[in-house]
Amino acid sequence: MSVLPKSLHRFLRDEKGTIVVDALILMPMFIWAYAGMFAYWDTYRSANTVQKVAFTVSDLVSRAQGPIDDSYILGMRDTMNFMLAGDQAGAIRITSYRWNGPDDRYEVIFSRATNGAMPGLNNNDLADLVHRLPSMADGDSAVLLETRVPYAPPMAFGVQPTTIEQFIVTRPRFLPKLCHVDYAC
Repeated sequence: MSVLPKSLHRFLRDEKGTIVVDALILMPMFIWAYAGMFAYWDTYRSANTVQKVAFTVSDLVSRAQGPIDDSYILGMRDTMNFMLAGDQAGAIRITSYRWNGPDDRYEVIFSRATNGAMPGLNNNDLADLVHRLPSMADGDSAVLLETRVPYAPPMAFGVQPTTIEQFIVTRPRFLPKLCHVDYAC
């Protein structure tokens, strides 16, 4: 009987192989943490890419040197989708508007969207966005570009599928206002 307590005491003091046990306990947590960081990093990378692409398209639209048409807007959407990752395809809405000082309100010159994903804006819709629009002098105009790009995370680690949206206001660079061929300007 005296051999059993000695063997048990020796077994409890022996530290050989403890790293294997520790690794078996901690490895699943390390793998889970790594996969979670990858999922969150991919989300921020996608949001950053969509933002850069939206600013590029907004800059291209602001450089238009004449009235635009629906094929131009579709071309801007195709340009945006080309710059995004292969599995992402978004929609855009371009709204040209001006500030009417005497009436103290923004007025839509035209508003067009692609894919029917977003309806065109009207003056009432623009009034609801007044807190997001910059202050302007009477008669000044600007171009509002809105993008929507669906995002599905590569792994479901607390990141849900969502839509990445951008809201960018840019002044026309070469024209006093951006016009559409189908609208009186």
